[in-house]
Amino acid sequence: MHMNKKKKKHHVFQRIGRAFKLNFIKLLRSPGGAKKVSLGFAIGFGLEMVVLSTASLVYIVFLPLVRMAKGSLPAAIIGNVIGKISFLPVLLLPLAKPIGKLIYPNNGSIGNKTPFSFEQLMQGDLHSVVSLLHGGVHVLIGMTIFGIILGIISYFLVHYFYEKEKKKRLIRIRDKQALRKNNLVIIDATNN
Repeated sequence: MHMNKKKKKHHVFQRIGRAFKLNFIKLLRSPGGAKKVSLGFAIGFGLEMVVLSTASLVYIVFLPLVRMAKGSLPAAIIGNVIGKISFLPVLLLPLAKPIGKLIYPNNGSIGNKTPFSFEQLMQGDLHSVVSLLHGGVHVLIGMTIFGIILGIISYFLVHYFYEKEKKKRLIRIRDKQALRKNNLVIIDATNN
């Protein structure tokens, strides 16, 4: 007899929620101290904010940055994954350009408001490319600021939750040991 087991299908939001929960549990069980895990998570989460504006070139510095900061690589990867499934980089992208313009205003010396045209580019006119790149600089600056801010916030949040989970885990271990000890005492008493 061959029995087909039907797998329970979950909605998209349920799958995203389950992925968050799974990665958060993995994070809290990562080896290393709270500082190392929090730092790794913060770097991974913060770098995810600039992935779109750098066309994924930021991953070139991902591993060296985590190693130099002495953060946890598994926690950095988890932070990066959580950043991806949170859709925060996509949601913050429209806000990044105005923030970038506040910090680095366009004074007219670099580029102009020329719309990008492939035809002009083929004729050798690079003004539209310079204008496009200059707009990209504003987005990169804004997303970098968001990455730094969210990285700092996530560091403290993960540090707090890591310490809280560590205390809960120690209490559970202590309770199990006390229960085993009580069971052994009861078994010895019944044998005598």
